[in-house]
Amino acid sequence: MSTSIDHTSAAQGSVPRHVAIIMDGNNRWAKKRFMPGVAGHKAGVDAVRAVVETSAREGVEVLTLFAFSSENWRRPEDEVGALMQLFIMALQREVKKLHKNNIRLVVMGDLSGFSAQIQGLIAEAEALTRDNDSMTLVVAANYGGQWDIAQAARKVAEEVKAGRLEPADIDEQTLHRYTWLNEFPAPDLMIRTGGEQRISNFMLWQTAYAEFYFSDALWPDFKEEEYKKALAAFAARTRRFGRTDDQLKGSE
Repeated sequence: MSTSIDHTSAAQGSVPRHVAIIMDGNNRWAKKRFMPGVAGHKAGVDAVRAVVETSAREGVEVLTLFAFSSENWRRPEDEVGALMQLFIMALQREVKKLHKNNIRLVVMGDLSGFSAQIQGLIAEAEALTRDNDSMTLVVAANYGGQWDIAQAARKVAEEVKAGRLEPADIDEQTLHRYTWLNEFPAPDLMIRTGGEQRISNFMLWQTAYAEFYFSDALWPDFKEEEYKKALAAFAARTRRFGRTDDQLKGSE
């Protein structure tokens, strides 16, 4: 497990090691077609497959998808119920495909909020794919960036209370060890689809130095072509991590 924050994981012109995506626009996609919102979520599954397949081909090491936020429980009850059924279906059908392609699955979030059936399927899926090493797919479910930081702070406080950690020793690296995904490189590229330009409480800690890309494409339409536009935009950027252009040129 990593004990430091890797903010220099992808050089200019390279494929991002870690891509995080806020999948937005399913409801609007369905509304434009005079269909119920759940139809948009079902159509979004095809986009998930396309992005996972493209990530694997392009050499992305970690792909994190924001599937269900801690705030999404506020949505209409029938929509939440439909999303839970889609989650169950994906865990039952898609995980075998991931395993066949040597892809590890990690579900990130407060899993206690889900039914016993979903928690069991998550545990089975993670156990089945644990040793796969071609790529890691992280699904953020019942997740919020503020919750992530708060739960890390609570664990640090418990360590101090137990006498295993001194308050004076708490720094960014210490807190990082208790956040989700601390074993993986920080996201290099954060994508949001659907035309909105905000991060909606997603991976607040981890994206401190991420490059942001906002796509007007609604999520069900964000397939290989749109995804490659985002990867190309990332490759064209210069990542400084606090340094100047002259410093970067001197390190080449």
